[in-house]
Amino acid sequence: MTGLRAVSSARHFRLSLAGSALLAAAPAAVANERLDNRIAVFSALDKVTATIKTLEIPINETVQFGALKVTPRVCYSRPPTEQPKTTTFVEVDEVQLDGNQKRIFTGWMFAQSPGLNAVEHPVFDVWLTDCQKPRNAVAQQQPPAQPSPDGAAPADAWDAGPPPEEPQDMQRRRVRR
Repeated sequence: MTGLRAVSSARHFRLSLAGSALLAAAPAAVANERLDNRIAVFSALDKVTATIKTLEIPINETVQFGALKVTPRVCYSRPPTEQPKTTTFVEVDEVQLDGNQKRIFTGWMFAQSPGLNAVEHPVFDVWLTDCQKPRNAVAQQQPPAQPSPDGAAPADAWDAGPPPEEPQDMQRRRVRR
């Protein structure tokens, strides 16, 4: 009986290690899918004048719309190949008639569900529509410069010309049927 317990315990231990490895890899996979952006884009509505304005606000900067001051802290999106999910953490303050500011909203906004966490104000509405200028996008990273055949590095990696041809034995052959 003790031999079966030892085998069972060893199997359980291996399974728990495999599960732990999967759980440890999950946050890394999620972090790779998320793009951290430099600009949060909001739509703002003045209910009195029926004016809609697009607010492109850099992260950690404040823009005033009417009596509201909007400050996004982060803005996350996904690559175009993934299902859309755009979120921001934002703080909204109201400038009152006496000049004091009152925090009326702090929290996450979701572009796909604008009514889920909305700014509740009798005169103004503000909702997230998009994020722009990703910090960690692969498309924005410059490719490494490749040296030219004469040994000099090109001024721009994009001007390096066509890629070198593959050796004859590495090329794919077409087969007729």
